[in-house]
Amino acid sequence: MKDFKITPIQAKRLLGHVKQPDDWFGLKYNMNLYRGCQHQCIYCDTRSECYQIEDFENEILYKENAIELLRKELATKRVKGVIGLGSMNDPYQPIETELHLTHKALEVIAEFGFPLHIITKSSLILNDLEIIKKINRVFATISFTITTTDDALAKIIEPGAPLPSQRYDAMKILSDNEIQVGISLMPILPFIEDNEENIKAILEKAHEAGVKYIIPAFGMTMRDRQRNYYYQRLDEYFPGLKQKYISKFGGNYSCGPNNYYKLKDTFEKLCKKFAISPRIIPYNISKEEQLSLF
Repeated sequence: MKDFKITPIQAKRLLGHVKQPDDWFGLKYNMNLYRGCQHQCIYCDTRSECYQIEDFENEILYKENAIELLRKELATKRVKGVIGLGSMNDPYQPIETELHLTHKALEVIAEFGFPLHIITKSSLILNDLEIIKKINRVFATISFTITTTDDALAKIIEPGAPLPSQRYDAMKILSDNEIQVGISLMPILPFIEDNEENIKAILEKAHEAGVKYIIPAFGMTMRDRQRNYYYQRLDEYFPGLKQKYISKFGGNYSCGPNNYYKLKDTFEKLCKKFAISPRIIPYNISKEEQLSLF
C-alpha cells in the first residue's frame, strides 16, 4: 500500500444532524473521524470539490480531539437516535489500526447507550466485535459496501480496500454473533458491473453470509474532480470505455445503469427468494414490521 501523509486536525464539532426522515440509512446523527480515505476507490465521490479535501490521493487527516468532542456532544443529546459512521470515508481504513479512533468512539457510544450504523468495506471491523456486541444491546447494524463479488475486479476499482471475499467472511462472523448485517449496493458502475450476473452473485453470497437487508442504488454519481479521476483510471484499466461514458452521460451528475428495469427486477426477485429486505431494517422496528419488509 502507498504511503500517506497523516495529519492531525482540530474539529470544532463532530456530530452532524441528518435530515429527517432518513429513509436510506436510518440515521439521526452522523460523524466522520477522518478526512480522506486510504481505500482509494476509483469512483469515490469524496474527491469532489465540494468536500474541500485538497490532496485526497496522498493525505489522511484525523480529528485528534474527536473523542473529547464526542463525549461532550453525546452528553447533551436528548434523543438517542442512530449514529452513523462511514458516509465520507471508511472508519476502518488501515490507519485505524494505528490511531484506533473508531474503536475509542465506539467505546463512548456504548457508554452513552446510543444505537449505531457503520458503513464499511473492511474486515478490520472484526477487531471491534466485542464492543459492537455491547452496543447491540441497544441496536447496531453494519452495512458492507459491495459492488462486485469479483476479487480481481475489486483490486482495480477498490485498490486499498479488503477484497469482497474478505468482506463476506466478516459479514458471516458478525451475523453469527447476532449483529444485523446488510449491504450497501452502491455504486454499480455502468458498463462494468451493471449486469444480471453481478447482481445475482452479490445476492447469493449475501444470503450465504446471513445478510438481512440491502440498500440499492444502481448506477453512480460523477462530478468535477471525481469524474476526472475516474476517467483517468478508465483509460488505464478499461481502454475505450471513457468514450462510452461521455457519449451516454455527457456531463450528467447521475449516471444510470444499462438495463435498469431488468436489473431492478432481478434484484427484487432475489431479495424475495432469500428473504432479504430491499431497504434498511431500522432501529426500533418491531418483529412484525420486520417480517413485512420481506
